[in-house]
Amino acid sequence: MLDVIVLDDKQKELDNDDAKLVKKVLAFAFDFMQLKQNYEMSVNFVNDEKIHQINKEYRNTDRATDVISFALEESDRIHIDGVAEELGDLFISLDHAHAQAEEYLHSYNRELAYLAVHGFLHLLGYDHTRSQAAEDEMFGLQDKILEGYGLTK
Repeated sequence: MLDVIVLDDKQKELDNDDAKLVKKVLAFAFDFMQLKQNYEMSVNFVNDEKIHQINKEYRNTDRATDVISFALEESDRIHIDGVAEELGDLFISLDHAHAQAEEYLHSYNRELAYLAVHGFLHLLGYDHTRSQAAEDEMFGLQDKILEGYGLTK
């Protein structure tokens, strides 16, 4: 099971259409990947200004971006039988999601789902920046998950 909490930029839990989509697509991704461990994670919806601040402070990159993932290192995770393991936190810029949906000529829902799945895979340890093979694997998996969910390009 995957427990996802979706928060706004004031750390209030959301239950709007965007939050529902992200929860559903991440639950689908969890099942698609046949994960056995119970996990929990947060998804934070922010604007470009906030994600720029986060990117600058934590990644030394002075620009806004679409999604940032903060995975808990395996050594920092607490393992208790029967208790969900914390994966980490995602920050998704809704400004970027809207702009990229237009740029890539697909729906906003597809872009938002893509960013959520992309971040989720990072939390699980996938890293497309390591090599071309790692990029092919991660992006291929993202596409399969989104296609399986019914969100195609």
